[in-house]
Amino acid sequence: MQAGEIALTSVLVVEDDAAMQARSQRLLREVGGDDIRIDVAGDVATAREHAARGDYTLVLVDVQLPDGNGVDFIAWLREHAPQLPAVVLSSWAEEGTILSALRNGAIGYLLKNAEDIELAMHLRSLQRGGAPIDPVIARRILQLVPKAAPLLMSDAPRLSEREYEILGSVERGLSNREIAEATGLSRLTIETHTRNIYRKLAVRSRTEAVHAARERGLLQ
Repeated sequence: MQAGEIALTSVLVVEDDAAMQARSQRLLREVGGDDIRIDVAGDVATAREHAARGDYTLVLVDVQLPDGNGVDFIAWLREHAPQLPAVVLSSWAEEGTILSALRNGAIGYLLKNAEDIELAMHLRSLQRGGAPIDPVIARRILQLVPKAAPLLMSDAPRLSEREYEILGSVERGLSNREIAEATGLSRLTIETHTRNIYRKLAVRSRTEAVHAARERGLLQ
């Protein structure tokens, strides 16, 4: 396994809603297989107990919990279990909460209203070393990033016309499914183009791709 890749073998789900607990477990088993170990904590106190004694490869954490805030729990993880990656899976899309979660150590931020196939795709990106950010969240983050002066085009990576088109759609916050519908291509083809864009820009996520493209003058 290469640096940054995450093996979904033992996951802690920090979520108080029973239906979302079941959905998270189903998606994790779909991606990680039936041998994956999943523990569920319905509040921050229980989550801390699990994290302190468990050997997890990932934590999925909601923001609003009965006895505290998931962002504060992520900050606690950074101090007490810095090797344990945490990804937010929440309904909260408020700008301050998003930035606070990422600043406190979350490596991804996903929204519960995403389709199952999209959440599964994000979980698979974790296995490949990615940092999954919901397109809606990515757009809000990118709006906070100032556009840098463009570099000379000779210094910029060479993208195909289709890759430019997809990169522009990513900047607008469209999901792979929405890009596929707009272009008439399959979602698999869009994912392939997206991986090629990541490779050419030397990035691992949508947010990084748009930021890097802006810095290189590939996006106006």
